[in-house]
Amino acid sequence: MSERGGLWQRLRRIVTPERAPDEDAAPSYRVRFVVGLGNPGGEYAMTRHNIGFWTVNRLARRHNIELKTSGQAALGQGRIGGREVALAKPRTFVNKSGIAVWNLVKRLKLDDARELLVVHDDLDLPVGKVRLRARGGHGGNNGIRSIIETTGSDEFRRLRIGIGRPVVNGKPSHEPDVVADYVLSDPPPDERDLLDEAVERAIEAIEVALAEDIDQAMARFN
Repeated sequence: MSERGGLWQRLRRIVTPERAPDEDAAPSYRVRFVVGLGNPGGEYAMTRHNIGFWTVNRLARRHNIELKTSGQAALGQGRIGGREVALAKPRTFVNKSGIAVWNLVKRLKLDDARELLVVHDDLDLPVGKVRLRARGGHGGNNGIRSIIETTGSDEFRRLRIGIGRPVVNGKPSHEPDVVADYVLSDPPPDERDLLDEAVERAIEAIEVALAEDIDQAMARFN
């Protein structure tokens, strides 16, 4: 087990009461911490890569949760769906998101990776599509890659918002420079409208995940 994976276990023992010997059912973990990925700075605010920030900003406003700068993140805590939740936007750049997320995981004393939900852009989903995942690999997203590497776990929840891939000569491009320019640019107005609608669906999915559970949200929104 990695050092960080071991810390998840130690946090679990601190936060979760000891179970009676006959209580052998697997514990049910609810989302307690929602992180939106994006890059800090006004020049990136409206770019495709910041759609995680858009979502957390709008979710916070809807539920009167104030996001305040706290170390390497903007952090707010409040209630959504009758449950206590923390919302955050890392102030590191996307490819270093794991540093801020792991520090907040320890600060908030999450006892399992499954209490974390990360909202991020996804190149391989069509523009405006929303998908929830209970766990998995990074799928090429450097922010998710960083969180997996830094926390030592891929068990956290993800909410993916499709931004599509850039097209070169009529074909989707995987060229790193082309992709970088695309994710760090502002979408045109018609695409922005689709992404705004996707953010609204993403917020509804998060609200269901918090009020009910991740399985209900996946069944309803995937």
